[in-house]
Amino acid sequence: MPRRKAGPRLWWRRDEAQWVILDTVDGKRVQHRTGCGEGDSAGAEAALERYLGSKRLAPGGPVSASEFMIAQALGVYAQEHGPSLKSPASLGYAIDALLPFWGELKVSAIRGELCRAYRNKRGVSDGTVRRELGVLAAALSHCRKEGYLIEAPTVWLPPMSQPRDRWLSRGELARLLWAARRVPHLARFILIGYYTGTRSGRVKALQWFPNLSGGHVDLAAGVLYRQPALDPVSKKRATPARMHRRLLNHLRRWSREGGQWVVEWRGAPIRSVKRSWNDARQRAGLGPDVVPHILRHTAITHAMQNRAKINDVCSLFGITMRELERTYLHHHPDHQQSALEALGR
Repeated sequence: MPRRKAGPRLWWRRDEAQWVILDTVDGKRVQHRTGCGEGDSAGAEAALERYLGSKRLAPGGPVSASEFMIAQALGVYAQEHGPSLKSPASLGYAIDALLPFWGELKVSAIRGELCRAYRNKRGVSDGTVRRELGVLAAALSHCRKEGYLIEAPTVWLPPMSQPRDRWLSRGELARLLWAARRVPHLARFILIGYYTGTRSGRVKALQWFPNLSGGHVDLAAGVLYRQPALDPVSKKRATPARMHRRLLNHLRRWSREGGQWVVEWRGAPIRSVKRSWNDARQRAGLGPDVVPHILRHTAITHAMQNRAKINDVCSLFGITMRELERTYLHHHPDHQQSALEALGR
């Protein structure tokens, strides 16, 4: 008697340290990675549920919005697009938040009023709701493009929040750096973060030589490479950055101390600077609104205040012209100047 085929199930893949979904398709065993580690069994179970939902899709080509469940759309999106993401777990978190409210509804039920009801029920910031509903919109778009849906309704999104305009004056930056002088890894973190405007995660991953897990510094050329060679391109641009001579002098001195990572603690890369950052911030007399990402804001703001060329700012800091105009352009002394002069002629 032939053995009964097992259905989709979770399996711990030891060599990759994550849960995967095992299934049999056309007589062949296939695996779908969940991106969930050993301690995230709940996330793995949720990924399996989404996969099972996507398996229940009706065959026969694209269907109308009234014949397609939102849970199915999210499941298809997670299964087909999730593995291509650098952090598929973040997609899973958004889907887990969406499913209790939307999962049992048809795609045709989506309308602005219901989206606003979801925002009210979630009770979190508009920024979080916008990201979650953005995942819903992306899932519908994916299903339409891939031939599952004939049409997809528009998903209402909360308005974008105003960009933060908090940055450090040169005096505040000096106080923060002085407060961190006895914590070498934090002082390095601050100097690199300010002089290159590099995001925190990439500063922590920097190594002295080219590698496949993080960026590196080229001391001979004076260039900081923010991303590893095989890192996929993301919306958060990570362009190479030339380094200021002051930072370069520090880096050359640090490199003589040995080690693998540019910013390390006891021979290992740092995972977080939260505790040491908050201690230094408080010693410097700065408020809780001063978070590590403020170094990037400060660097770009100072560059604009000192009349840096717009194209050079975009290139050095890996920022788009759209974001520069939205957040930083008003800091440039020549902003709108030609228009003002034209009015006075």
